[in-house]
Amino acid sequence: MKIIVQKFGGTSVSTRDRRKMVINKIVECKRSGKSVVVVLSAMGRKGEPYATDTLKDLISTSYSGHSLKTMDLMMSCGEIISSALLGAGLESMGEKVVILTGSQAGILTDSVFGDADILAIEEERILSHLKAGAIVIVTGFQGATEYGEITTLGRGGSDTTAVALGVALCAESVEIYTDVDGIMTADPTIVSNAKIIDELSYDEVFQMAEKGAKVIHPRAVEIAKKGSLLIKIKNTMSSHPGTRIHHCKYTGKDLYSTRHDANNLLTAITSKSRISQVCILTEEYLESENALFTALAEAGISIDMINFFINQKVFTVDDDKSDLVEEILQSFQVQYTLTRACSKVTAVGNRIAGIPGVMATIVTALSKEKIPILQSSDSHSTISLLVNSCDETSTLKLLHQAFSLDKKNP
Repeated sequence: MKIIVQKFGGTSVSTRDRRKMVINKIVECKRSGKSVVVVLSAMGRKGEPYATDTLKDLISTSYSGHSLKTMDLMMSCGEIISSALLGAGLESMGEKVVILTGSQAGILTDSVFGDADILAIEEERILSHLKAGAIVIVTGFQGATEYGEITTLGRGGSDTTAVALGVALCAESVEIYTDVDGIMTADPTIVSNAKIIDELSYDEVFQMAEKGAKVIHPRAVEIAKKGSLLIKIKNTMSSHPGTRIHHCKYTGKDLYSTRHDANNLLTAITSKSRISQVCILTEEYLESENALFTALAEAGISIDMINFFINQKVFTVDDDKSDLVEEILQSFQVQYTLTRACSKVTAVGNRIAGIPGVMATIVTALSKEKIPILQSSDSHSTISLLVNSCDETSTLKLLHQAFSLDKKNP
């Protein structure tokens, strides 16, 4: 049995015309001889009746003091509605359809309501329906604890559902449908000449997703890598082959060469907005430093772009955590500065750290336009720059041009 998992996002099922295109994609795959599992997100976006954020606001704006367990029960409704609606559409085409909630599909999670982790998948029920010739629709973004309590998987949870099912079912591939033709060298709404990338490694896509690209959730990429599962990023509204995500193999001279051209190393430029920079001013090591960073962690504050120097400790946090960070800093009576409205722009590429010429190209491109770099950090495959939010768009465009990504061969 050759299984394909198809995942469709909220915008793909938000209107009757779009649902018709989705139905055609599913039926085409089924009639090509594949067994099809469909994973759906809630319909539409915030403000639309059945979107996840709309359902969340329905409770949040009406009552305070509610539990995360109650919120999960509410937020799980959006995927059930979209699944029932699409299932009805497929049945009207004469297709045999089985609709399962995450719990019914055997998705077992821990009890971290609002951001649950998948512990196991009991795939027998899905497999039995596939063997009987049915198209199986599974509600994305959700599962259940061992006690049957509904949980949600956090942001990007439907991606996680699709990939986890793909691994559990030993699927040929998971097709994630969006409103673009694949993963691109930059956000096409900002960089008009961004190019589609035909194939990427798991590590490259993970870094892109972590650093702001919104095509797929990093947790899903991590699961796919562990299971060596092929992912295809495709457009609901076109027949473009999209982007393939897998273990990339090198051939020819690329297999043996360890010399790298700084102008041909980058895969993409990504960005993340609404970031604050924190600078703790110290003349020497503070005995309270360990307690301070422990307090930040216990408050659920994730810190990024960490640079420690003798007289200062610099890091970034999400803007929506900055007020809480200030409260904690003030409680420890430390001197600090806090710069809001920053953005992190990241150059992603395989093995770019330490390659001569990469940082020089970045600095030259930005200095010509007098764009200040507030902070930088790097890893094996990324170089991240912190800039003022007003410079985010310009920085993306300048770096995309400086590294000739508009001329990138797929």
